[in-house]
Amino acid sequence: METNFDIIVLGIQAWDIEIGSNCKNIAQEFSKKYRVMYVNPPLDRLSAFRNKNDEKIKKRLRIIKAGKPEIVKISDNLWNVYTSCMLESISSLKPDFLFDFLNKINNKRFANEIKRAAQDLKFGKFIVFNDSDMFRSFHMKELLKPEIYIYYTRDNLIAVDFWKTQGIRIEALHMKKADLVVANSTYLSAQAKKHNVHSYYVGQGCDVSLFDRNLIEKVPEDIVNIKPPVIGYIGALLALRLDINVLEHIAKERPAWSLVLVGPEDEAFKKSDLHSFINVYFLGNKTADLLPAYLSKFDVALNPQVLSPVTIGNYPRKIDEYLAMGKPTVATKTEAMSVFSEYTYLAGNKEEYITFIEKALSENSEELRRKRETFARLHTWENNVLEIVKAAQQVTNIKIS
Repeated sequence: METNFDIIVLGIQAWDIEIGSNCKNIAQEFSKKYRVMYVNPPLDRLSAFRNKNDEKIKKRLRIIKAGKPEIVKISDNLWNVYTSCMLESISSLKPDFLFDFLNKINNKRFANEIKRAAQDLKFGKFIVFNDSDMFRSFHMKELLKPEIYIYYTRDNLIAVDFWKTQGIRIEALHMKKADLVVANSTYLSAQAKKHNVHSYYVGQGCDVSLFDRNLIEKVPEDIVNIKPPVIGYIGALLALRLDINVLEHIAKERPAWSLVLVGPEDEAFKKSDLHSFINVYFLGNKTADLLPAYLSKFDVALNPQVLSPVTIGNYPRKIDEYLAMGKPTVATKTEAMSVFSEYTYLAGNKEEYITFIEKALSENSEELRRKRETFARLHTWENNVLEIVKAAQQVTNIKIS
């Protein structure tokens, strides 16, 4: 792919989002070689009303009132754009013809803002990289006329209620007309291939630089004295994504093990029987910089995903973090987890979790730790973007031939 291309990044997450974002990481990596414009999703009327006291919403309303996109320079090659248009809230609207009519109006408003910002930044030939913005950007290939239009899928969004009404239909059509679709899991790339033969698994980037056992200087006080073996999980404790039954089974069947859960709880976890076990420790939410130190105390790390349409295609970045610290890891067996099959223990049910944790404890070695670390450090954002570029080049060659 020529380096004189510019890249416009669209997506469902704004730059000022407070959680980790694949799209932001990819944009930053793109910007090492290309000029990149990262466009925040436009504000819609319902969100503006519901969250009118939120400072981020107030900022967007001020920009809309000013009537001109606001461009913020992030780094030498990277700009963040706040649009000055208001969109209609139509994600769950029926019937289809009414949704399509209003969605085209939304797309035109959004496209006009993108064109204004691109003109201000003097963008020339450009590529559009769309991170799952299936509705607002549905017509962007026709309206913006990029050299290449890439649709990126990283979650099975159409399994989530918010997206279901129109998403099942619209995302399929969106993928079909894209020049190529790239996915961060083998499951999602296989699903995309049903709609577009030019669909590719491009892996997942992950910054594991902090997850290095050689950098750990001190173990946090609230875990240092917990009796080993420590079997642990790090991340948000959400019943939508984690199988509480698996965790309860582990705690009940192996009372000599310490089950440590690091992360904020949802209501289902707060009300669960896990709180009645004396060998289960809820340590609460921790800042990102402290997580490697907590992980250093684990003897086995867990990712007990519940099997559902929401989780089946997910690439869990936490697995790379676990492995980068050399930790033996037991996770739920899914199609997306197949890329980790040589380096993790994949359980099909709660009984297998017990079996594989015991195996992980008994056969762990320095050689296995090093192999896990080496594998995890292959999953960089640089390699992820190289795979995206390679896929784009391949499709371009196909189109030319």
